[in-house]
Amino acid sequence: MPRALAWLECKREKDPAHCRRRRMSGSETMTTKLPLPALARRARCLLPALLALLCAGAPALAATAPATLPDAWQDPQTIRQTALSFLQAQTSGMPGTVKITLGEAVSNRMAACTAMEAFLPPGARLWGTTSVGVRCSGARPWTLYLQARIAVDATYFVAGRQISAGQTIQAGDLIARQGDLTLLPRSIVTDPGQAIGQVAQNMITAGLPIRQDLLHGAIVVQQGQNLRVVAKGSHFEVSAEGQVLTRASVGQMVQVRMRSGQVVSGVVAHDRSGGVEVIVSL
Repeated sequence: MPRALAWLECKREKDPAHCRRRRMSGSETMTTKLPLPALARRARCLLPALLALLCAGAPALAATAPATLPDAWQDPQTIRQTALSFLQAQTSGMPGTVKITLGEAVSNRMAACTAMEAFLPPGARLWGTTSVGVRCSGARPWTLYLQARIAVDATYFVAGRQISAGQTIQAGDLIARQGDLTLLPRSIVTDPGQAIGQVAQNMITAGLPIRQDLLHGAIVVQQGQNLRVVAKGSHFEVSAEGQVLTRASVGQMVQVRMRSGQVVSGVVAHDRSGGVEVIVSL
């Protein structure tokens, strides 16, 4: 301690030569005995310098101290990982490559929990920009919502040329593209089999994505055609012939005028022999 005081005193005197002399005669400094009043005065003078040295080292100590959360609070990264694992499991069956971007937990003041579970809020979808919830069902329950972005990079098909309304789509009409399906219409064609053999309801411009909701099956029933109409109940089946009022494809609803003049509605379907009939549900 006396040596430290002597060094600080030299610094305050700003006399390098004097300080060197004092360092060279260190044994003399160590053996010099000062009266207590003089030592107290010297300590009071040097106290500000000691405090300055301590304060200068404080930021470095603070920077190396790890940031920890009290045991009473839940680690936000654990909340985030719970939500991410849930979304990964829910999207595992999607086509292509799924990329999930999850926002940070908005609070680090949630009570510590050992029974967390993630869920999809009402109205939220596993598609595009959405949200996911994480709740705790422990002794101190809470619920937290995080923003998420789900991108699905996969192959889809566009029109290779202009397709006219009523035209049956062939394999040569399709061109494959790669992109994020969540930025496209939900009914986009992702497999050639979804479009080949189908009929375009409207004109499709070359380069535009082909949508399933703008296609229908090939026309198998023409207006004025006579067909077998089958009415099915829980324990019976009755059939009769009728005249179709509009053209339609398999799976479409059509109106049929019966011989009695009554008009019924039914769905065009394939019969057992490979032909078509109209099914009326009672």
